[in-house]
Amino acid sequence: MILEMEFFILALIFFSQSNLILCFSAKQSALILPLEISTSPPNKVSFHHNVTLTVSLTVGSPPQQVTMVLDTGSELSWLHCNKTPTTPLTLNPSLSSTYRAIPCLSPTCRTKTRDFTDPVSCDSKGLCHATLSYADSSSFEGNLASDTFNIDNSDLPGTVFGCMDMGFSSNIEEDSKTTGLIGMNRGSLSFVSQMGFSKFSYCISGHDSSGILLLGEAHFPWLKPLNYTPLVQISTPLPYFDRVAYTVQLQGISVSGKILPLPKSTFEPDHTGAGQTMVDSGTQFTFLLGPAYTALRNEFLNQTRGVLRKLEDPNFVFQGAMDLCYRIEQNRRVLPPLPSVNLIFRGVEMSVTGEKLLYKVGGASRGSDSIYCFTFGNSDLLGVEAYIIGHHHQQNMWMEFDLANSRVGLAEFRCELANQRLRP
Repeated sequence: MILEMEFFILALIFFSQSNLILCFSAKQSALILPLEISTSPPNKVSFHHNVTLTVSLTVGSPPQQVTMVLDTGSELSWLHCNKTPTTPLTLNPSLSSTYRAIPCLSPTCRTKTRDFTDPVSCDSKGLCHATLSYADSSSFEGNLASDTFNIDNSDLPGTVFGCMDMGFSSNIEEDSKTTGLIGMNRGSLSFVSQMGFSKFSYCISGHDSSGILLLGEAHFPWLKPLNYTPLVQISTPLPYFDRVAYTVQLQGISVSGKILPLPKSTFEPDHTGAGQTMVDSGTQFTFLLGPAYTALRNEFLNQTRGVLRKLEDPNFVFQGAMDLCYRIEQNRRVLPPLPSVNLIFRGVEMSVTGEKLLYKVGGASRGSDSIYCFTFGNSDLLGVEAYIIGHHHQQNMWMEFDLANSRVGLAEFRCELANQRLRP
């Protein structure tokens, strides 16, 4: 579909230790360019990934700079709004001539989305009011609105988003680094759906915190063929199943080739929809439901016995859901050889190896040892009835989200090479 339309190809690159190359296709009627973005001189845009994946762009007329988290697990994009004099990392809608608050009687206000924890309501001014809540206990409320989003001098007018008050966040320090969130799931209000893209992909380097995000087709001779797994489609509404998430079917888990002895039903959604497996760029680590997590934890612990020294502290649980941690000498530069963990999906496997298996907990130590924790957690401890594949385990993977064909594709790839190839 994209190749049949007239497109102006824009490539945005930010050269720093923490960066992303953002490439996208915006529909134009006057100019047709090939999609091989490496032939076009790129421009710069700010992007980094650390705990979250963020991209910098401008919103409003005149443009105001914002920084937004890239989240494939959410639908509605939103920005922190401040109607008083401008403060850092907020949007001031009163300064934008193209800002439009959406009335509560508008069809847009009645769009169904699981992002709203409460029914959308009218505020005292007759505007569409919404409340958003997330699994990390953060919540925001405000009005639905539209404005012109601008990425590298290309205007995207009438983009619907939430103009949210600062609200409550469980991580004030991390939240203060961003203005908002770009929702990229399959819902009608998501950014990718509003822009009309049928496909997007990204590749995150674990080496230097660089990465690439591509909106549209990825035709590069150096990109190896992808393996695909179909999205799980459920037509009947179920209370705990998110039908616009990128849901794939996890079929099993192996540790160094040893498949965990778990029945297939462990990985399948139940009659309420609980137990789906979602690919989520907005979550850092991977979380498994209790039975699968326990089996993986025990097997990994067994295979690392004599290689790693377990932290014997039952009160230490990293991020509230990761209770398998180790003591490793602070002066050790390279981790010892670790057993690989393979997530087996329908038609494809995702291999988690090496440094992606352990995460050094900043500010935590025991004597002369640092604390490293296993990068799989127990979603039961989070109160989440789902398997979540976080972006930490997607590093050095080319991840493609194919909305037109209802599938997710992936292939192992050194993502820093993509950055080098796409630079002028």
